[in-house]
Amino acid sequence: MSGIRNAALLVCVFLLTSPDSARAQFNERAQKTRYPVVFAHGLGGFDNLLGLLYFGDDLGTFVGDACDEPFEVACNPYLNAGQRAYSAQVAPFQSSEVRGLQLADEIEGVLATTGATRVNLIGHSQGGSDSLKAARTLYTRKRRAVVDVMVSVSSPLRGSPVAKFVLDTGPTVTDLADFLAKIYGDAVYDEDSDPIAAVKQLVYNDYDPNDGVTTGAKAFNAANPMDSRYASHYASLMTAQWGLNLNPSFLAVQQLFVDIDGDGYCVDDCDNDGAAGRGDGIPNERDDDGVVGINSQQMGPRLRYTPVTSSLKMDTIVRDTSIDPVTNLNAPGSEQMTSMSSVIDQDHLDVVGFGPDLFNERKFYSALIHYISQNE
Repeated sequence: MSGIRNAALLVCVFLLTSPDSARAQFNERAQKTRYPVVFAHGLGGFDNLLGLLYFGDDLGTFVGDACDEPFEVACNPYLNAGQRAYSAQVAPFQSSEVRGLQLADEIEGVLATTGATRVNLIGHSQGGSDSLKAARTLYTRKRRAVVDVMVSVSSPLRGSPVAKFVLDTGPTVTDLADFLAKIYGDAVYDEDSDPIAAVKQLVYNDYDPNDGVTTGAKAFNAANPMDSRYASHYASLMTAQWGLNLNPSFLAVQQLFVDIDGDGYCVDDCDNDGAAGRGDGIPNERDDDGVVGINSQQMGPRLRYTPVTSSLKMDTIVRDTSIDPVTNLNAPGSEQMTSMSSVIDQDHLDVVGFGPDLFNERKFYSALIHYISQNE
């Protein structure tokens, strides 16, 4: 009997000390991607947002951290132990013209560190636009595609009414910096931050045509288009939520100041609210995530996220074939700008770990990494 007990003890020790430990052995896991995955944060992000880890779960675990060390607990057990993932850090408050160049530099650092020839990109919020600039910049530098799969999450690709509302209040640079610092912290005062340029980036049209500088998502998209030379595969995940489930600050802004009205069709910004589209005229409905309307978020094919209740099973992300892909960010069709198909019921920050809530960030991003592995 002692021999049996010793053998059992050895098995237990192996399971506890192996990177493929018991906590991961009995979970389905995402297939490892061929190329490293780089996470690109949104406005106000750096390594954290409001004191919480950007691209983290409610416990502060980076969603791209695979369980690859003995006794590791703060990791994502739904990832393959060999998965390589990195979180980029660019200026918290800048235009995507600037942040995209910084993201390209970060990616070059990942290539040098890993020896990889390409990367995959996941961009949340403004990080989606930054990714477009980075992909084009890297192509220009290397004369080949460096980005393989690019996925935007909750990105204001065609502007946000919240950004225009902020600018319409007429803040000075100092006023806006002080206001944003109350929300995001002292990172807004970094010497390479420009809060006015950052917010102008998130308005669809050039906010001030007379200032000698062309700004806005429309001009940015034309200069940094979706192009198979720059990235081999584009896709997007969209979010929308309404009511008491919204982040309280988002709900307060909508109730007191601005209705995003994010599900009406018009190619350009026909109601001058800062985002492409007109809005369908119905306030207080689930057509935005508190910051961005659904008429602004789709890039390439729309992806469908399906959570699975069991902790032993992976969530799934697949292409929504019922909605045509967007191939030109400045010219989506009516269906792409109004359909609620596959829209995730989460607000703008829920999907990057700003909770607490019941959304499982580790499973969500594992499913996304699995999707990427199937489309490299």
